[in-house]
This record gives sequence, C-alpha cells and structure tokens, in this order.
Amino acid sequence: MQPDATDPTTDPTTDPTADPTACGHPGCAPVPDTERYALYREDAKLLAAIGEHVDAQADRVTVRLPGALARAAVAAWDRDDEGDLDEETHEQYELRGQAGDLALIGLVVSERGRWEGEEVVVDLFVNLAGAALLAHIEAAGAGYRSPKP
Repeated sequence: MQPDATDPTTDPTTDPTADPTACGHPGCAPVPDTERYALYREDAKLLAAIGEHVDAQADRVTVRLPGALARAAVAAWDRDDEGDLDEETHEQYELRGQAGDLALIGLVVSERGRWEGEEVVVDLFVNLAGAALLAHIEAAGAGYRSPKP
C-alpha cells in the first residue's frame, strides 16, 4: 500500500521517525521508495557508469577566465576557513562543496594559469569544469539556454 502523501504521519518525507540520513547526509529527508524513485536510482547508477568512461577518457579542458574571476578563485583557495562546522543542512553541504570546487579551481589557476591580456588560460580537470558549468546552470534556473546551438 502506498503512503498517503497528504497525511504527515504516513508521508516518508515528513515522518519524524524516518531515517534522516537516507541520502547519506544528515538533515535530508529519505527518498520515498516508489517505482519512480527506483527508476531514478537506476538512472543515477547509469549516469555514474557513464562518468566512469568520461573519467577514463577526459582529463582536462582548456578554458579562458576573465582576470577578475581567476583572481577571485585564487582568493578562495588562499582563504583560511578555520574552525569546526556545526551540523549542516543539505543546502549548506552543497554550498560548501561548491565553495570547495571554486577553491580547487583557484589552486589550479595559481599553479598552471597563464595570463593572456585580461584573461587567464588554464587547463581545468574535467570534474572542476563540470562543477562550474553545473553551478552556472543551476543559478540560471529554468530559463537556462546553452549558448551553443
């Protein structure tokens, strides 16, 4: 029998007795175990399998960054974030991950970036380039349109 989504006592996303770490991170609601989410889990496994092949074939991608962005990324790498963090929400966890990706881009810029006029040319690992692209797409929201045909 499927839970009634309008009843908070049977809805697995609001059940206070449900495991809050079902996604592997504290504060996240468990993923309802429905046919649709079972399909999504399988899709996620397939995406990871594709990622394995991308990882084996793609190493770095050359990008040109405006100087101001390159300097900001280096500053993120140079920043000293001291102290322990309190328990994070999923959103805070995601934000910290994006900040970490920015800092790693800053490290690469500081070690291998080369200035060409007002821009920095740098070979980014494909995972960092992908993280930056994903952050851009997510920030653009539903109105995102690729600049490429």
